[in-house]
Amino acid sequence: MKKANLAGSQGAVNTWFAANVEPYVNDIVFNHIAVGNEVIPGSLVEHILPVMKYLQNVINDKNLDGIKVTIVLSGTALASSYPPSNGAFKPEASNVMSAILAFLSARGSPLMINVYPYFAYSSDPANIHLNYAQFTATTMEKAGGGGVGVVVSESGWPSDGNGDFTTPELARTYNRNFLKHITSKAGTPKRPGAYIEGYIFAMFTENQKPEGVEQHFGLFHPNMQPVYPVF
Repeated sequence: MKKANLAGSQGAVNTWFAANVEPYVNDIVFNHIAVGNEVIPGSLVEHILPVMKYLQNVINDKNLDGIKVTIVLSGTALASSYPPSNGAFKPEASNVMSAILAFLSARGSPLMINVYPYFAYSSDPANIHLNYAQFTATTMEKAGGGGVGVVVSESGWPSDGNGDFTTPELARTYNRNFLKHITSKAGTPKRPGAYIEGYIFAMFTENQKPEGVEQHFGLFHPNMQPVYPVF
């Protein structure tokens, strides 16, 4: 849901929901609907919260309480992410995030974030450790959203495209450790034992992406053969 015109009225969101969600609710389990993917900060930021509210109204009217309205953030929304205890939103994101986090907290909805330690590590390997991503909640607490849970909507490591930074072994190690952390239910140093939902990006390599690492996040080749053994 990235079109600004959806923020124009409740009716526009009702129409979108009727066409894209309602016909499938009896056959598909919708856990979350994200209003925008990596659009904060950006030109559409002012439209995000109004659409979230309109969408929540639809869900309430149809008694679909199992669907949580959320957003998906990119790591670029953070002015600082390392070490995790110093995390903070960029100024252009912090104002809107405070209101969005209040919305999520009031409804028990999580915040989704795409986490890619590879990019931070490859840009500054001398100062950033491979295991730095701990998914702490400090950043959200500073913005008034300490009670909001986190879903890691995307995370992964490329297996090729940038020399020694992107080998199948590094990709395998990262994804296995990510999976182990999620399934262990160990939580974070800030919230031991907290459940964190997470998703590995991506299932398949994508030759339509720009050349380089973007083509090599997949666990499988298009012919269904594994790029490397994950388990």
